[in-house]
Amino acid sequence: MAANEKEIIANGITYVCGVDEAGRGPLAGPVCAAAVILPEDIEIPGLNDSKKLSAKKREELSEKIKQTALCYSIVEIDEKTIDEMNILQATRLGMKRAIETLSIPPETVITDGNMTIDIPFLQRSVIHGDALCYSIGAASIIAKVHRDALMDEYAKKYPEYVKKISEHGHEIGTHSATHPHMSKLDKNAMVKELTTSKKVIEEIKDDF
Repeated sequence: MAANEKEIIANGITYVCGVDEAGRGPLAGPVCAAAVILPEDIEIPGLNDSKKLSAKKREELSEKIKQTALCYSIVEIDEKTIDEMNILQATRLGMKRAIETLSIPPETVITDGNMTIDIPFLQRSVIHGDALCYSIGAASIIAKVHRDALMDEYAKKYPEYVKKISEHGHEIGTHSATHPHMSKLDKNAMVKELTTSKKVIEEIKDDF
């Protein structure tokens, strides 16, 4: 484990939970949150911030994480909920639910950056935690792989959307609403099934 987690364990804590999300920035799809508790002696080479890894490497590591974790949980928060409470609060809700659905209650939860969650457990925030803490990095990876699989399904239904993003070097659903190469998908179809923000689509409707 990383130094931050070893320090927590050295203070008598056994179950350290790392939590992170995928999909907080994209226009399309849900935000996915993951919580992971790893064994104290775990060593997984290459474990790092999911954004710094290739898709193939993420998928390989995701399987290893799931096989070796003491427990993990992944939660999706859909676009309707995001619209109702905003993406930050939706992310916090996803993290809270992921932590609450772990089969082992954590004693301490560590989050990336300055994220705080409404949970009855000790919390610690670590800047660049997804690169510095094994358990946050693990949560980042399994959340990202899970969300990418969901977006792959959207890709089959909306090939032109994916093609347009791909032409400009973007991953599926990772562009913003204001990106100059925004897809020309039918607005109603996008609002109904794909977008994370009906409000955003309405604001840029003249571009469709």
